[in-house]
Amino acid sequence: MSEISREILSVGDLNRAIASSLEERFDTVWVSGEISNFKAYDSGHWYFSLKDEEGQIRCVMFRGRNGQVGFMPQSGDLVEVSAQLGLYVPRGDIQLTIQTLRRAGMGGLYEAFLKLKAKLAKEGLFDEDRKREIPTHPRAIGIITSPQAAALKDVLSTLARRAPHIPVVIYPTLVQGPDAPAGIIAALKAAEKENAVDVILLVRGGGSIEDLWAFNDERLAYAIADSQIPIVSGVGHETDVTIADFVADLRAPTPTGAAELAAPRRDQMLQELDAIMQALLQRVNQRVEREAQTLDQLALRLSHALPNPDRMREQIRSWQQRLHQAWTVRVESWKRDQGHYQSQLEMLNPQRTLERGYAVILNNQGQSTGDQAMHAVRNPKELNTEQVFQVRLAEGQVEVEFAKIASNL
Repeated sequence: MSEISREILSVGDLNRAIASSLEERFDTVWVSGEISNFKAYDSGHWYFSLKDEEGQIRCVMFRGRNGQVGFMPQSGDLVEVSAQLGLYVPRGDIQLTIQTLRRAGMGGLYEAFLKLKAKLAKEGLFDEDRKREIPTHPRAIGIITSPQAAALKDVLSTLARRAPHIPVVIYPTLVQGPDAPAGIIAALKAAEKENAVDVILLVRGGGSIEDLWAFNDERLAYAIADSQIPIVSGVGHETDVTIADFVADLRAPTPTGAAELAAPRRDQMLQELDAIMQALLQRVNQRVEREAQTLDQLALRLSHALPNPDRMREQIRSWQQRLHQAWTVRVESWKRDQGHYQSQLEMLNPQRTLERGYAVILNNQGQSTGDQAMHAVRNPKELNTEQVFQVRLAEGQVEVEFAKIASNL
């Protein structure tokens, strides 16, 4: 084949062919080396090189992956990475696209960390709904750490600056080594037994994964989850993540951060109290002004409701006149009624009947001689010749004895 008939590739086509060949040839690879020229961009992506005594290779780790690393790498760190080998076509550079990054030599510990994390997450120890609320104004703050730890000094200094009025109780324990988990658990139980604090700060300064391994203990994770007192974890630096951080009710990036999250700022509290006082004063003033306005309205209504002397005198005269008229009408009515009753009585007076020529015969038989016991004779059978009868006429009365009685019945 002549040179003219051969296919001529562009640089981009050649680089893409090389990249495709590398991706087909190499599966995911594990590489160890020292980080060099590390850069974290605002996009969240990491760019650096891995090197050793014999060479170096460019690396990229995208934001979706590096969020799971748990620490911020720095130039000079020895790490192990799992990555896909490829070629960056625009520059023709061979590079590793990293999927997993861990500190060199920590592969076993890191795998154990991920395994325990998955187990506890499945059991619900990391769920937000089981986490206790951190009190905004604790009566006292407990600190679980080593008395020799530099973190203790930072925490105490922060608490003294922010909230000098809140008492602090220290529960000393080891925070590093094989005996540290048991010591931390014992300190937690002591704090619960005393019930003297409202929140606990579990703190330790930064270190390697081996230094912080006590906070990845499974027994400690359960003890933190079962604690009746809210716990704020402040273990290591911001990039250090432990199982205790996931189980705790609140994670702080540093021990100092834990103190800041647990203790309210005294000056800020005073400002808030002052703001509340001003708001209360304003509300009180508004209420006083509103009640004063209501009082003015009531006073105005009262002034209208109070009697006017002249008007009252006029009303009294009117009422007197009405009463006099009513009394006069009533008296006239009584007089008319009395006249009517008198005429009725007069019509029923027996004397009027006698004046028309009638007489009444009275009999006192079987009764006393008084007039009161006498009764009118209505039946002729009551008449006899032995008894004296009284006859009343219009102009007087007489006593008579009948000599003869002839009945026409």
